[in-house]
Amino acid sequence: MATDHKMPNYMAIFWWLLVLTILEVAVIYAPMAKLIIVILLIGMALSKASLVALYFMHLRFEPRTLGIIALVPLILCVFLVFMLVPDHAAVPHKTTVTEAAGQPAAHE
Repeated sequence: MATDHKMPNYMAIFWWLLVLTILEVAVIYAPMAKLIIVILLIGMALSKASLVALYFMHLRFEPRTLGIIALVPLILCVFLVFMLVPDHAAVPHKTTVTEAAGQPAAHE
């Protein structure tokens, strides 16, 4: 059963995607804390993914259940990342410096 809906303005979506991409590149070079940069980049990437899914994959015009099915992997991924963060923090990350063969030790 086909339902009639207004055709989306694909050029407007394209321009929004272009603006978000330019902002992502600008954020990388901005003099901000790395945590803020990461949060901004993730937010813009999610915005771009949402625009693509809603308009180019036509999820905006599908029943709500199909949208929920599309969101479940994202929710599971976020859940997995937050569950693994404590494990990453608990592992000691030590690197050992090896001296090159034939080179005198730096502490001599």
